Amino acid sequence: MTAIDPIELSQALIRCESVTPEDAGALDVLQAALEELGFVCQRHVFTEDGTPDVDNLYARLGTASPNICYAGHTDVVPIGDVAAWSVAPFGADIKEGVLYGRGAVDMKPAIAAFVAAVAQLVHERGTLAGSISFLITGDEEGPAINGTKKLLDVITAQGEVLDHCIVGEPTNPAKLGEMAKIGRRGSVNGVLRVNGVQGHAAYPENAENPVPGMLNLLKVLDGLALDQGNAHFQPSNLEITSIDVGNTAHNVIPAQASAKFNVRFNSEHSGDSITALLRESLAAANVAHELDLHVTGESFLCPPGKLSDLTTAAVEKVLGITPELSTTGGTSDARFIKDYCSLIEFGLINEMAHKVDENIAVADVQALAEIYTEILRGYFS
Repeated sequence: MTAIDPIELSQALIRCESVTPEDAGALDVLQAALEELGFVCQRHVFTEDGTPDVDNLYARLGTASPNICYAGHTDVVPIGDVAAWSVAPFGADIKEGVLYGRGAVDMKPAIAAFVAAVAQLVHERGTLAGSISFLITGDEEGPAINGTKKLLDVITAQGEVLDHCIVGEPTNPAKLGEMAKIGRRGSVNGVLRVNGVQGHAAYPENAENPVPGMLNLLKVLDGLALDQGNAHFQPSNLEITSIDVGNTAHNVIPAQASAKFNVRFNSEHSGDSITALLRESLAAANVAHELDLHVTGESFLCPPGKLSDLTTAAVEKVLGITPELSTTGGTSDARFIKDYCSLIEFGLINEMAHKVDENIAVADVQALAEIYTEILRGYFS
């Protein structure tokens, strides 16, 4: 059976310039490695009016249950200022035991590590009492419209059943093995607008300044006490992220003021209850305004169980530490997968994710492959 070097596969994936929504051959590289191991692969390209095409991959080894799925993405964020990089962003260079490149943390080597783990397990077992699958999108870093959510709909219609899922996002703050995610907070994006009448600052009686009204509304938002958190979640928080009047002059009263904000909410709320609270609170301020709200994900919790036990045991065996089971951090495609099966998120260290000179220690990628192998050994024991 073919052995997979997780470092070589990581480098091959990183060298594909797969900035969302471009695939740039990344899924071809992954599919070739999986087909060598006996996986049956299917590709699905999704599009929607006003959005670019996105390529996605579902691959399965075996036909029996249970089916443990590995979910992730091969798309990456833009590199930013290339001159700020000390290495070629897609060169996948290794220097002093560190692998560099866009996607080195989030999350191409994690995918490679799981492929290597599957290869090792198949080498040991020959046949499996169940199945292993990969659910890989090219639209996680983008709008997430033509990716995981649609792919799940398609494979479910085909009769595919996911029993458990490992999402390979980088979950560790500073050291490999210190944290796995068993849930995530939900997210709401808000845009607030107050309209006025533009005019000369010396003649306010001929204008209507929207800024004081906006300040009153923002004071309401900033003063909201959403909750105190609970046993599994930190308190919900609301952050004002932008205030703008589109005005470059000192002596002009602007015609409109707008602001953006984001709410990260825990399991004490739902998207509907948070949006209702926001609307009611702002309405009570008696300032005419427009409010657009968009729920980008609901909060969820996968209570500790089989997957978290296997992950904890694997980390303890390989690294000698016990991971915290957390719900911190931003959203991921786990928000879609949790409607289909129990899941856990566990991957690399997220400290350098999306940064200039994104990098990960080669030893961490190799250790992650060992951890994934131990999880699979336990799952199919």
